[in-house]
Amino acid sequence: MKNSGLFAKRFGRLGTLLLVILLVTSLCSAKKDKNNLKIPGVKQQDTSFVNEDEKNQSNQLSISSSRQNAITRAVESVSPAVVGINVLKIERYVQRSLFDDDPFWQMFFPPRTYQQKVKSLGSGFLISPDGYILTNEHVIDNASEIVVTTTAGRQYKAKVVGSDYVYDVALLKIEGSSFPFIVLGNSDDIIIGEWVIALGNPFGLFDISAKPTVTVGVVSATDMDFKGELQVGGKSYTGMIQTDAAINGGNSGGPLVNSLGQCIGINTFIISGSSYEKTSVGIGFAIPINRVKKLLPELKKIGKIDRISHIGIEVDNINLLVARMLNISPGDGVIVSRVSKDGPAKANGIKKGDVIVGVNGYRVHNVREFKYMINNIDIINNSEITFKIYRKEKLFDIKVKIRGI
Repeated sequence: MKNSGLFAKRFGRLGTLLLVILLVTSLCSAKKDKNNLKIPGVKQQDTSFVNEDEKNQSNQLSISSSRQNAITRAVESVSPAVVGINVLKIERYVQRSLFDDDPFWQMFFPPRTYQQKVKSLGSGFLISPDGYILTNEHVIDNASEIVVTTTAGRQYKAKVVGSDYVYDVALLKIEGSSFPFIVLGNSDDIIIGEWVIALGNPFGLFDISAKPTVTVGVVSATDMDFKGELQVGGKSYTGMIQTDAAINGGNSGGPLVNSLGQCIGINTFIISGSSYEKTSVGIGFAIPINRVKKLLPELKKIGKIDRISHIGIEVDNINLLVARMLNISPGDGVIVSRVSKDGPAKANGIKKGDVIVGVNGYRVHNVREFKYMINNIDIINNSEITFKIYRKEKLFDIKVKIRGI
């Protein structure tokens, strides 16, 4: 009896398990039949193709989303404000002759001087809706005509509002309103290694499509000073931004922009493999925009950087009468005709009537030479000037620290 009861119990469990398997199999078969159900006269949809199309669309949206980034948004924002600059310059040439080294015959056959029109190009960018444009001074130097081309394909004759040779900055103006412009950023806040974008008109390509060329790189270094033997063309290139974004011939004057679409510098010059080449090898330099901001008020108001006014003096040539009174020759220097009450010259002891005979160790004979010396001094960084003074038949030095811009 015990064996029969145990058998019945085991059989009952086995039967239950078989019943469950049968039910699951039946349900799966019914679902499959439902999916494969064919209705006479109705064309069945191929769901495999629909799912593949949806998958492709999803992938395309994902790729499109990933292609839009901070760089592309910055380029889209600032490109309309970049301009191409075409310049017609008057270059003067001296034609040498066989008698150039002979003072006697040179009086009868002086060197011939002639002028020639030369075309050059560069870049610039709008900084205000009323048409003010920043570029390099060397782009528009000696220009007889300046034509600006915008990304809208329109051309405008530009006038020079102000420029400075030493700082290599120029401010231009075109007539019009509601121009797109670039916001000036903060070049003191640059991060070495951050992405930057150089825009401009390399090799005149702007004339082909009226669109700026874009190159991308990083900030390689900051505060690069080109002084002494490294000084470039007598210009004050200090605190420069170095970048590996490609800067080529014609890019000069264009903006260097960060990933926020803010201008942090003006693309200015490159170091290339050869002095004859104007192509980038990954070493380009831009003037920090904060340096340019300090210059803008004077460039806009008076058209130049008046360094003499920052010293606080006015000078005149020495006429024959004054020279006799001082027991000197008329060409022995310049005489101080006015000293500002609150200027650094007065604070350091320069007086009206002093004769300035030297600046920073160089001899000066007249006002022209004096202005040339002063106008080649970097006054942004509170430079110190040493004046050689003649007073009461004595010579001595006075050092004057210029009030920085």
